Formats: sequence, C-alpha cells, structure tokens
Amino acid sequence: MSDRVRWGVLGAARIAREKVVPAMFKAEHVEVLAIASRDPATAEAAAGALRIPRAYGGYDELLADPDVDAVYVPLPNHLHVDWSIRALEAGKHVLCEKPLGLDAADAQRLVDAAAAHPHLKVMEAFMYRLHPQWLHAKRLVEDGAIGRLQTVHSHFSYFKLDPGNIRNQPHAGGGGMLDIGTYDVSLSRFLFGAEPVRVASVVDVDPDLGIDRLASAILDFGAGRTATFTCGTQMLGYQTAHAFGSEGRVQLEIPFNAPQDGPSRVWHETAAGTCATVFDRVDQYALQAEAFSKAVLDDAPVPIPLSDALANARTVDAVFESARRGGWVEL
Repeated sequence: MSDRVRWGVLGAARIAREKVVPAMFKAEHVEVLAIASRDPATAEAAAGALRIPRAYGGYDELLADPDVDAVYVPLPNHLHVDWSIRALEAGKHVLCEKPLGLDAADAQRLVDAAAAHPHLKVMEAFMYRLHPQWLHAKRLVEDGAIGRLQTVHSHFSYFKLDPGNIRNQPHAGGGGMLDIGTYDVSLSRFLFGAEPVRVASVVDVDPDLGIDRLASAILDFGAGRTATFTCGTQMLGYQTAHAFGSEGRVQLEIPFNAPQDGPSRVWHETAAGTCATVFDRVDQYALQAEAFSKAVLDDAPVPIPLSDALANARTVDAVFESARRGGWVEL
C-alpha cells in the first residue's frame, strides 16, 4: 500500500456528495478512487461532479475492484450492516455511517463479522468526536475544570415532513432517534466516559409517517449523574450541548454540524467568570477520513472502537423500550 488509502464510496447519498467526499479530498492520506450507485447514470453523474476516476453501476462491482482499500458506507440505515459485512468479505476496510445498525442485535452482526476479519479496520462515522471543540470540552471535564461532572443536556432538531425523504421512512430505519438522537446518546457517554445504568423516555410517533418525530430521555449514569436530551424531526432546527459540574459548566455552541463558514465556540463558565475558546474553521469529515486512513496505514486502532458503537446502540434500544413500557429500563 502507498502512503494513501484508496477509497470507494458505496452510494451517492447526499451526505456523501455534499459533505463527506468533498472533505475526503482535503485529507493528506486519502485518495477517492471510486463511487457506486444502483443506477449507473447516478454513479457517473456523481463521479463527474466530484471528479472521482471510477464509477460503478452496482455496489458489488466496486467491492470487486482490487485497487480499492477501504469503503465509506452512506447507505440508508437498514443497509449499513449487510453492505459493511460484504465489504469486509471483499477484503475492504469499512467506515460506516451512523447508526452502525438498526438496533444492538443488528450492530452485533457487524461486530462479529469484524472480529472474523481482525486485519481490517471498521468504524462508525461519528465525525463530531474528532473535532477540536469536542476534544477541548472532553479535556475540560477530565481535568476537573468544572468540578465533578453531574449532568449533561443536549438538544438536536430539524423540520422535515417529506414522506419521500429516507429519514421519514420507517422500513429504512428512519426517525429522529436513529438519525440525530444517536448523537445525544453518544455525547453523554463520551463526556461521562461511562455507560448509563438505566433509561427513561417518552417517544412520540407520527401517525402518518410511522417514524419517531420526538424523543425525550433521561439517562441515569449512577451516583447522582444524569444526562437529558430531546431530539425532534418536526420542530425548529436547533442544536446545543451543555455539561454541568459542581464548579462550572461547558457549552458547545454548535456541537454537531460545526460550521464551515465560521468559527466554533466553546464556553467555559465558573465562579471566576466565563471564557470562550474559539476554534478556526475545520472540516470534521476530513479529520475523520484522515484519522481512519492513518489507522489503516499504521495498522493502529481506529479512533472510535466498535465496542463504543455497540454500547451506543444498546442505549438507543433502551430509549425505545422505555417508551413502550412507560418506565425505567435497566441496561
């Protein structure tokens, strides 16, 4: 292998075309070699627009390309596990969009497949964790800059009613929790560095679309530590994340979709006052591609292990189970 990982993209999804693939071209150790779609014309159009050398009219055709070292999987949620496994069987490293699977049992299938191919790298694409603002927030918490971390609160929402959008199709794994609620769960576990012991939630399902359009939950991390969040797909677009401790707080202004046209800000408040740390524009998708590629080239662990993805899926499952039961669910 050269000093670059040669990538193939399984699917011409919007996130791939508009965010991830353009970012990959900015990464030092990345070469975007191929893109595939079920429709040859779509693949050709995407390849032309993004200046990708090879276009394939089928995912298996791309996986059969011996020059492709790794694949990025931005397919609809219900296809993540099956095509990631097929990529592993074809000898490719895999960066799979979140969520890794539709639920923990689905994700476990990919975890098991990865264990059968230990020479290949597999990671869930939670790009936010590689952004400097999150590394800074995590460091503040770990260093005791806000005292003992007691509670985390986050919110993530947008407004989308189109039944043709994949996010509004239950058979494809649509709904707010699997789309954006996964971030709320993930960041809470990330900041606490632990797993919740029980979950209580309320989930509202759209009677026409059949997807969860609002979910609010409390995660109990034990010892008086909690996380609360709300995610919604039919409300004003907004996002924020706060960590509150015994001696201060940390707030991320735009925690998930860090702006590409301006800086990111993290506020740290204590009794002594409030200071803002400003981060210059950085493409977190490029950081993700570079970090994964370096792990491949150096045969090193990926930044986010599959054990983390599986634990996140278990907590998301508990959110749904609590809503069904109408009470606490233990993990």
